[in-house]
Amino acid sequence: MFQATALNRRNARIETGMRVAYLGMTLMLIVPVLLVLGVLIDKGAPALSWEFLTEVPLKGMTEGGIFPALMGTVALVLVALLASVPVGVAAAIYLSEYAPNTWLTRLVNLAIINLAGVPSIVHALFGVGAFVMFFGFGTSILAASLTLAVMTLPVVIVSTRESLRAVPQEFREACWTLGATRWQTIWRIVLPNAISGILTGVILEVSRTVGETAPIMFTGAAFFLPFLPQSVFDQTMAMSLHLFVISTQVPDVPEALPYAVALALIAVVLVMNAASIAFRVVLRRRKKW
Repeated sequence: MFQATALNRRNARIETGMRVAYLGMTLMLIVPVLLVLGVLIDKGAPALSWEFLTEVPLKGMTEGGIFPALMGTVALVLVALLASVPVGVAAAIYLSEYAPNTWLTRLVNLAIINLAGVPSIVHALFGVGAFVMFFGFGTSILAASLTLAVMTLPVVIVSTRESLRAVPQEFREACWTLGATRWQTIWRIVLPNAISGILTGVILEVSRTVGETAPIMFTGAAFFLPFLPQSVFDQTMAMSLHLFVISTQVPDVPEALPYAVALALIAVVLVMNAASIAFRVVLRRRKKW
């Protein structure tokens, strides 16, 4: 029978210490999130109701619901996804599968990484100059969504590129050996096996897009608009801006109202992310490796 040596006992103590340290770090991340959700639920849940979700704001936004802001947020996110995901995936495919390893490619990759760190207010000013004024879209859903798409494009590109690189090179070589072209290999083999990772980028994009205020404040979100837009060229209310307005600009707002709007905003993010995660899980189950 083996007996633990001094070195074994020392390693066991270090292992236990590291496990406790990592657990503490994890709790440091989880506990604040739970506290924030607890405060929001405690203060905002009494104001939540079906009427709150389906009615328009009333009496200077001190009463009523958030229906125009809720639908406007969904519209902004969907249009931003439609604009950014195809472009981001296409750019990632080129950088990962076609582009040679040259100084220009490395410069483009560096620019993409740096673009992810640009403050949202800078993207807002870019959106005003490019989409509102230069392209003539005016302050509209389209201008705001395209601004959000540009802001989140690096997330889609990086996540897609890493997902494509995670597909084993042997898969590509086997297809080429059988006579498939590069595009046929990408379309039939690489993309289906990378789709779950691509959806991870989409989830991150949704999470960031829903909560942004500055880019849409200047390009398409309305302070108060108690009806739904008729097209992507109209303005719309948005939940992030609505929360900012009733929290800082509107007097005599009931205490529970901002918390209820914040709780509803988090719920929208969770629902959209849950749908993407469920789709990703289904696709992962189909993978053969």
